[in-house]
Amino acid sequence: MDTGDTAWVLASTALVLFMTPGLALFYGGMVRAKNVLGTLMHSVFAMGLMAILWVIVGYTLAFGTDVGGLIGGLDFIGFRDVGSEPHPAGLGATIPHSLFATFQMMFAVITPALITGAFAERIKFSGYVAFMSAWLLLVYAPVAHWVFHPDGWLFKLGALDFAGGTVVHINAGIAALAVVLVVGKRRGFGKEAFVPHNLTMTVLGTGILWFGWFGFNAGSALGANGLAASAFLATNLAAAAGALGWALMESRKDRKATTLGVASGAVAGLVAITPAAGFVEPLGAIAIGLAGGVVCSWAVGLKFRLGYDDSLDVVGVHLVGGIVGSLLLGVFGTVAVNELGADGVLAGGGFAFMGKQVIAVLATLAFSFLVTMGIAKLVEATIGLRVSEEDEITGLDLSQHTEVGYSLNDPGGSLAPRSEAAPAHAPAGSHVIVTQGGGA
Repeated sequence: MDTGDTAWVLASTALVLFMTPGLALFYGGMVRAKNVLGTLMHSVFAMGLMAILWVIVGYTLAFGTDVGGLIGGLDFIGFRDVGSEPHPAGLGATIPHSLFATFQMMFAVITPALITGAFAERIKFSGYVAFMSAWLLLVYAPVAHWVFHPDGWLFKLGALDFAGGTVVHINAGIAALAVVLVVGKRRGFGKEAFVPHNLTMTVLGTGILWFGWFGFNAGSALGANGLAASAFLATNLAAAAGALGWALMESRKDRKATTLGVASGAVAGLVAITPAAGFVEPLGAIAIGLAGGVVCSWAVGLKFRLGYDDSLDVVGVHLVGGIVGSLLLGVFGTVAVNELGADGVLAGGGFAFMGKQVIAVLATLAFSFLVTMGIAKLVEATIGLRVSEEDEITGLDLSQHTEVGYSLNDPGGSLAPRSEAAPAHAPAGSHVIVTQGGGA
């Protein structure tokens, strides 16, 4: 045991947990005012639900004794034998097993919460609970085992994912696409302006996410060491480059950069660097973050051209950003940063390592999409996923939680829903604003 490593991973665990309230604010500011509490609830409730499920059975499915390279056994069910000694497979060899399991818990909390941005403003709370619970156990846990456990089949193949490019971002992003295809579009999608009601909240959430991401990536070194420092620097550089890349794309298109664009670009850069943070040098991190900001700014427009309603661009940012980072790791990776990594194309490693990254991406896409689609259809056929048209017009805050987020203009305490009428002027450049005929 090393006290310094333990202290750093304890701090990183808290940082990753803090990301989920940051995500709540990031998403909450982008929806209409009548749905702000419902959107916040999706992330905050996950902090409770996912943590309990992780202790009961989720952790052992992800990190228990390997069964065929596909799933963990039940040896750690209920956190049995998860104590002060290290994980028996050598995961976090200098920190307590209980700390490693708790650190991974925070990943299991935020990953399903990422999906909720895709179906924001139209999901039943009971359906959300059922869907998220099943998704954690049937999709997240197996993919985490494949990638993070030493006996998982993608780990043994040699595919690399430092902190969750496949496990978190590609996994959640493709699941988001699957579930919105089942749930359907919001009422008025493509015809009405869906204007973010509080971009100040979104920018605050961005800052919290950026801050917490240091624990997400640098904490994945599982020690207070040079690798953690390298991942920390790469994380910051990629976020900065992503913000600049998105702003550049907006400026070229609309001649104006927006706060929402810069915030989204920073998150895109963070997503892209996640799989590569512990394997690339500073210039590689900048290139990956810049690519994330540029490519994701283009990708968010796909929903208008292809006709799916991804409310808060989970597909455009997390799915596409995760793919960008995972594949560019095959270009910029170098063992000079991490001897347990691999040399990418630019370091003279050829295309063999890139091929392994492609396999990991494709396997995650196929498995997550198909299983998520099955879960969503089952929940829709039983409990139901989507609110009624009347409840959607009223808003999630009132229809699902009997609350309102704001009463500043309502001194009498009336719970009357806000009007759905679109404002006369919508801010230019926002990628979540829908105009007549499509386009962002």
